Amino acid sequence: MSALAFSQRLARLPRAVTGPLFHPTPGNTIPCWARASSDGRGLGPQLHTKKRGYEITRNPHLNKGMAFSLEERLQLGIHGLLPPCFLTQDVQVLRVLKSYETKSNDLDKYIILMTLQDRNEKLFYRVLTSNIERFMPIIYTPTVGLACQQYGLAFRRPRGLFITIHDKGHIATMLNSWPEEDIKAIVVTDGERILGLGDLGSYGMGIPVGKLALYTACGGVKPQHCLPVLLDVGTDNESLLNDPLYIGLKHKRIRGQAYDELVDEFMQAVTDRYGMNCLIQFEDFANSNAFRLLNKYRNKYLTFNDDIQGTASVALAGVLAALRITKNRLSDHTFVFQGAGEAAMGIAHLIVMAMEKDGTPRQEALKKIWMVDSKGLIVKGRSQLTHEKQLIAQDHPPIKSLEEVVQKVKPTALIGVAAIGGAFTEQILKDMASFNKHPIIFALSNPTSKSECTAEQCYRLTDGHGIFASGSPFDPVTFADGRTFVPGQGNNAYVFPGVALGAIACGVRHINDDIFLISAEVIAETVTEKHLAEGRMYPPLSTIRDVSFKIATKIVEYAYKNNLAAWYPEPKDKEAFLHAQMYSPDYDSFAFDSYEWPKDAMEIQKV
Repeated sequence: MSALAFSQRLARLPRAVTGPLFHPTPGNTIPCWARASSDGRGLGPQLHTKKRGYEITRNPHLNKGMAFSLEERLQLGIHGLLPPCFLTQDVQVLRVLKSYETKSNDLDKYIILMTLQDRNEKLFYRVLTSNIERFMPIIYTPTVGLACQQYGLAFRRPRGLFITIHDKGHIATMLNSWPEEDIKAIVVTDGERILGLGDLGSYGMGIPVGKLALYTACGGVKPQHCLPVLLDVGTDNESLLNDPLYIGLKHKRIRGQAYDELVDEFMQAVTDRYGMNCLIQFEDFANSNAFRLLNKYRNKYLTFNDDIQGTASVALAGVLAALRITKNRLSDHTFVFQGAGEAAMGIAHLIVMAMEKDGTPRQEALKKIWMVDSKGLIVKGRSQLTHEKQLIAQDHPPIKSLEEVVQKVKPTALIGVAAIGGAFTEQILKDMASFNKHPIIFALSNPTSKSECTAEQCYRLTDGHGIFASGSPFDPVTFADGRTFVPGQGNNAYVFPGVALGAIACGVRHINDDIFLISAEVIAETVTEKHLAEGRMYPPLSTIRDVSFKIATKIVEYAYKNNLAAWYPEPKDKEAFLHAQMYSPDYDSFAFDSYEWPKDAMEIQKV
């Protein structure tokens, strides 16, 4: 890279990545952590530590690499452990990017970023937030799915807590193994339903690690307050059981009472150690456990299930934005779901809630929801329906295929959440276009290989009239006449970081569905007319930190208004209140208190 290219690239880096989250108004003062350093060093507040020497360079929370000043190196006892070079954080970002760009494989890029997180936490988040739109598909969907499949080979060092079924009765002791004392957010999975990839056992740890990285990058939750957890109860994945290199428990999944006792003990141990205001997010549990555990714990602990509630919120946000194109009310739409699992049920429930809020009676709203599972259309009288499926079963003759359901029901919106790649066939998309001027087509399954259709298929088969959103990112689609459509990604990351920040900041006691309805409304409001004209149903990912902050602010306002907050007195300036608790990726300066006594007090006494 030439000197000119280097300086130009350096100038394009954001001077303070947290800056856009704070919008000064008359009378407001930007907090010290949000100010950009004039020399590009990315220096934050002063930090005191008792650690010295080699331990400093091996601690990702403290390590600054070659950004340590000479004074810091001397005082911390690390002079000589680093090359004789002094870099700003901006230059360090460019060094990381240069190394990153040598990799053509997404998994290799993932490993580079995760290795950086292990080595220098502040620099990792500075890189991430310098271009969140670029790096999110690497640290989360879709690449995190591949990373989970290869987790045993990519494993470098512990980033979370592995709790097994054999540790039952000793989970409280295991929590003592984690070095951080003040945990405020936990993401936990049992690895049974990782994205659309199924049972990955202990390899599912990549999901909590990735989720919590986005808690920090998108929501400003401090990483030292986050704990990824995997509950290893075995796996039913035969290929893993037969793999000699598999790093999890090599037996079939333990279910029933022993499983429930493990989860009960985990929840109790967490709140005993970290308090009732510790947020516990359930992630990628199978349908058989997801609803059951959510209903069991939601009114007892501060918890939510992102697959059910987060997915619902982001999907509803896209639908609310689409109403500005279709020019009608939510209750004017009929929804057909491909899939009837936790995501579909969560979305349907929140859509019904939104219709009720808009004045539609609940029973009328439920008639707008049609679901297709592996056995066909869910209808009344069908045997072995779960409680959730009974609520949305329609009074209609059985229909086996999605294609026939679409032809008979003539929906205005089609939502795919079954992880069946290509489920939205050419005929289905053409039928949707024939029924509607602007059919809503949401292919929300992850990863990309499981998407029900591509953006290009939707736009071309509906002649550009389809309103498209997906779970994984797709490239813009350009027509021969010059029209370009930028597909929106219905990523849960629009929701869970802001929900977490708001809930943690004011000590929300329980997370109810109103919070996810509020989140959906906030996201939809941030979609501009320009975004809609481009085909986006969501704001650009580059603005996700602003979106998260707006969600958190609304949640704090809602919590205090409805007596759900635990921390009092109520802050008058809620934006400043949130900012004061947020993480900054700018480096800390290590403070050294150096002074002298009066000369006569320092005289050496002689015999």
